[in-house]
Amino acid sequence: MKAEKLDLRIYGEESLPTLIYLPGLHGDWTLIGSFRRALAGRMRFVEVTYPRTLTWSLDEYAAGVEDALAGHGILGGWLLGESFSSQVVWPLVAREKFRVEGVILAGGFVRHPARWIVPRAEHITAHVPLPVLRGMLAGYARVARFRYWRSPETLAGISEFIGRWTELHRQAAAHRLRLIAQNDPCVIARQVRLPLYALTGGIDPIVPWFLVRRWLLRNCPGLREYRIIWSADHNVLSTAPKLAADQVVRWITETKDRGPNRCEKPLQS
Repeated sequence: MKAEKLDLRIYGEESLPTLIYLPGLHGDWTLIGSFRRALAGRMRFVEVTYPRTLTWSLDEYAAGVEDALAGHGILGGWLLGESFSSQVVWPLVAREKFRVEGVILAGGFVRHPARWIVPRAEHITAHVPLPVLRGMLAGYARVARFRYWRSPETLAGISEFIGRWTELHRQAAAHRLRLIAQNDPCVIARQVRLPLYALTGGIDPIVPWFLVRRWLLRNCPGLREYRIIWSADHNVLSTAPKLAADQVVRWITETKDRGPNRCEKPLQS
C-alpha cells in the first residue's frame, strides 16, 4: 500500500447503522453537508476524502478505504458510492475484507453506459488551463446559489470545493476518469447477492440513468430497488438531500427488518 492515505470524518453514535459515503469525481466531502444534516440522529455517517493520487488503481482505492475504516475500528457497514465511487464499491465487495451489509449507488453505475464520453471528459479535465477551469467553477458557484438554495450546508461547502481545485486536484480527477474508462466490473455486479439499491436524479447528462437501470434490472440479482428523484440532478445527494436521506434510511431499515439475504423481485421506481 502506498504512503497516500484517506481522511475520514465520523458523525453519529456507534449504536446506529453505519453508512460510509464514498465521494464522486471531486473526491471529498465538500458537497455532502446537507445530506449529512438530513441523516442526523438516524445513521452513523462516515465521510471519506481521497488522496490526490495519480497512481492508485481502483483496487488500491478499495484497500485504502478498508485500511482507513479498520484504523477507526469500523469493520462493517453500508456503502454509499457516489458517481465515480461506484467503481470503488465493486472491488470493495469483491475483496470481501470489509463486511459489506448492503450497497447504495448514488448517480452510480457498473460499466459506464456512454464509454465514449469518458475519455473526452478526461482530456478536457487534464488539459483545460487551470484559470479557465477555475472560472468555470466560479460560474458553477453562482448557479449553485439558486440550485442549492434548500441546502445551506452544501452552499457553505462550495467555497471549500472550489478552493481545493489546484493543479494536483485537477490531475487527480483526470486520473479517476481514466480509471472509469478502463474499468468493467460487470462480472462482479452479476455475482452480487448483497442488498443493492440505486438512487439517481432525473436530470443527469453525466451518467444516463435509464441505461444503468436497464442493465441492473437485467443482470444484477442483488438489485432491490432503483429510485429516481425527478427534481434532482446527477449530484442527487446534494440537490435533493432530504428526499435522498429519507430514502436511504428507509432502505437500510427495511433491509434490517426483513433480513439481508431475502431476495425479492427488484422494484422499478
